[in-house]
Amino acid sequence: MNFAIPEDCRYLATHEWARPEDGTVRVGISDFAQDELGDVVFVELPDEGTEITADEEFGVIESIKAVSDLYAPVSGTVTAVNDDLFDAPELVNEDPFGDGWMLEFDPADESELDDLLSPDEYEDQIA
Repeated sequence: MNFAIPEDCRYLATHEWARPEDGTVRVGISDFAQDELGDVVFVELPDEGTEITADEEFGVIESIKAVSDLYAPVSGTVTAVNDDLFDAPELVNEDPFGDGWMLEFDPADESELDDLLSPDEYEDQIA
């Protein structure tokens, strides 16, 4: 199966993506991850102002099949949370790289993004 793997994102082995956007970083889960989870029914996200740490849990996603932790791609401070997901968690399935984004944060060190998987490396991982 072919999954969307946008070139403007970096990826974690745990299937989160990170996209740098004008000094902030937007985060969500990959197309592969949403497909594996099935229908997403609930997303738990941190509040704005929360400090997140690279490779540590920042939230939880629940589907009809499983409950999974969400991991931070890099460290920083949460500046925005996608409140639409609280009423419409299915946006994660419908548009994981667009309307299904989860949070934005101010990275402590943007160079940490270089440690994440490139689109090609991520594609190799899920193959």
